[in-house]
Amino acid sequence: MPVREIVLLGDPILRESAREVEAFDEELKVLVRDMFETMVAAEGAGLAAPQVGVPLRVFVADVRDEDGEGIRRFALVNPRIVSAADEEDRAAEGCLSIPGVSEVVSRPSAVVVEAFDPEGRPVRVEAEGILARVLQHELDHLDGVLFIDRISALKRRMVLKKYRKLREKEEG
Repeated sequence: MPVREIVLLGDPILRESAREVEAFDEELKVLVRDMFETMVAAEGAGLAAPQVGVPLRVFVADVRDEDGEGIRRFALVNPRIVSAADEEDRAAEGCLSIPGVSEVVSRPSAVVVEAFDPEGRPVRVEAEGILARVLQHELDHLDGVLFIDRISALKRRMVLKKYRKLREKEEG
């Protein structure tokens, strides 16, 4: 299972709406396995298919409960939020496609997501806390939205400036 290259900010695929998965076949299962390997290698909590250059509505997640006990590891195909809490939660977010930077983002504190697993079976995930945040972050990727789109223009400029400096340092 190869680790795939993670697409970075600036690649147009990160701004596109991903296509629905139509075939729950071996190719999808290989993509999901590769995405898990890539996410683990990059030490992420979630990874969407567009982040590895594949414009499909698929993401993987590996999230510990807030008490550090349980781990929810799963792949969701064609996910959609069917309900979201009115109450907002603010917490820092980062992104594997914008490495080295993070910022506080406000999101609904709980969501219910319906999707399919890689075998094509219906799945319903009721989430709050960090799991709800990861689900929303990864779903945003499937719609071409990045966490920096959910912060003020001033904070976005600061985050992008820091990101560009980090990239220049790495390349220089």
